[in-house]
Parts: sequence; structure tokens; C-alpha cells
Amino acid sequence: MCYYTRLVEGKPVSASYSDYTELALPNDANSLGNLLGGKVMHLVDLAGAMAAMRHSHCVVVTASVDQMHFIHPVKIGQWVRLRSAVNRVFRTSMEVGVKVWLEDLVKGEMLHTSSAYLTFVALDANGNPVAVPPVIPETEIEIQRYEAAGLRRDYRLKMRKR
Repeated sequence: MCYYTRLVEGKPVSASYSDYTELALPNDANSLGNLLGGKVMHLVDLAGAMAAMRHSHCVVVTASVDQMHFIHPVKIGQWVRLRSAVNRVFRTSMEVGVKVWLEDLVKGEMLHTSSAYLTFVALDANGNPVAVPPVIPETEIEIQRYEAAGLRRDYRLKMRKR
């Protein structure tokens, strides 16, 4: 059973912050030596799920992923760094933002490579959607992300009806 489903009060966004780092290896690269886009998307899904589970203390499933753009390629030997947080909760679902960087340890550079918004649904032990405690934005950027998440959800729901 989900631990926090019994709680009425919310949790701060900061309680969901998650970090994930992985080294780009040859078996995950294309013939140009760049990390495959599908591998980056896989890592984004993992990082997003980490934040959603940290917030809800439930098993979560991915319901949707907004579009992704790849700004810079990640080369073999570079670190892929992902940071995620719950932006907003909508009863049983949560929008999670994930930001991806590459870190070149030799050059000492970090570059933003992509970002995505994912929607996760929290599930109980029987696989049924379960209510999630609200998220409480505390900083100015968290409040902006919270408000923008509501607009994105409205857009997603409109597109789903089409």
C-alpha cells in the first residue's frame, strides 16, 4: 500500500528532487559515437519515475511524455546527468519535469542537452490509480513550474479528446 495516500497535507517540491547519473558507454551509442536518443529517453523515464515515487511513495506508471528535443549530443565517455522533480499533482497523476545535462569530466564542461515533462499515475497494490498528496511549491521557480503544469495539463486533455 502507498504510504502517503493516507496523508491529507502536501509535501514540498524539494522532497521529490531526484538525481541520476550514468556514463555514456559504447553499447548505447550510434555509429557517430553519440548516445542513442532512445537511451536518453529511457533515462528520462527512470529519473522521472524516481521523483514521482519519492513524492507519492507508490508504484508509478508513465502515462505520457511531452515532446523532447535533443540540443547537444552526448558522446561516449561523457556523464549523463538527470535532475527531476514533481511540478504538480492532479489527484492520481503527477507532472514531473526532467532536465538532462552532459558533463565532460576531461574538459570540465556541462551542457544542457534536453528536457521533458512526463505524467505519472500512482498505483495501489492492485494496480488501481490512487490519490497522491498535493505538492507544495516554495520557490519562485517552483511556483512558475506549478502554474505552467496546469496549462500543459489543459492542453494535454484537449489533445486527448481529439
